[in-house]
Amino acid sequence: MNDADDRFTDVLHAAPPEAYGADYRYHALRQYQMCVEMADRVSNRRMLANSFFVGMNTAVVGALAVALKEGLIASRTLVIAPATAAVLMCVAWWMMVLSYRQLNAGKFRVIVAMERELPFAPFTAEWAALDAARSRRTYLQTTTVELLVPWLFAGIHVALTIAILVKAF
Repeated sequence: MNDADDRFTDVLHAAPPEAYGADYRYHALRQYQMCVEMADRVSNRRMLANSFFVGMNTAVVGALAVALKEGLIASRTLVIAPATAAVLMCVAWWMMVLSYRQLNAGKFRVIVAMERELPFAPFTAEWAALDAARSRRTYLQTTTVELLVPWLFAGIHVALTIAILVKAF
């Protein structure tokens, strides 16, 4: 454990068991359950946000393809403006995934610290198993892939824009 872990562990223990009273273990378990549930909710919100951004990016690509097929693109602005907006949306998406990754990392550090007070430590064991798998190159964090997807969509938007501009103008 490093100094940063020691600092947040000190903050985590607001009251020692003997000062807290008879309900310490029960309340500690309930707070642990709440922290695990909150981490799960953050993951669910992240998945909903990813679904939203995939849908929006797909809609932009589809709309540009239909506009090109129907001959509705009369100026470069009608191509560049939505493509720029889509690329900026991809940047916002990437930043959001990064933020969720950092938020959940903090939550799981707290959960792992709380597990030191409990009889079982499933998240600590899970991370140990994943670290062992990582050394065998079999574990790839979901957020690593998630962070690539917005850039892939941004690349699609740029390539599609260039193709439309070359074909239409």
